[in-house]
Amino acid sequence: MLAIRLPEDIELRLGALAIKTGHTKTFFAREAIQKHINDLEDLYLAEKRLDKIKSGKTKTIKLSQLERELGLAD
Repeated sequence: MLAIRLPEDIELRLGALAIKTGHTKTFFAREAIQKHINDLEDLYLAEKRLDKIKSGKTKTIKLSQLERELGLAD
């Protein structure tokens, strides 16, 4: 179960859309989450990884080194 608080203007728009289409507000909230969850995961997990790199908690290697290690370099 999930309960969310929305800004009043969004709540009103969502309610109007639900009335006009015959769908529930929950239907549209579920649709929005399903459509955008992949992008949100990519964004927030990438930001978290970047923070770890900047703080020195995660190391990086050059692409050329990775290619050599995987036997993909010339």
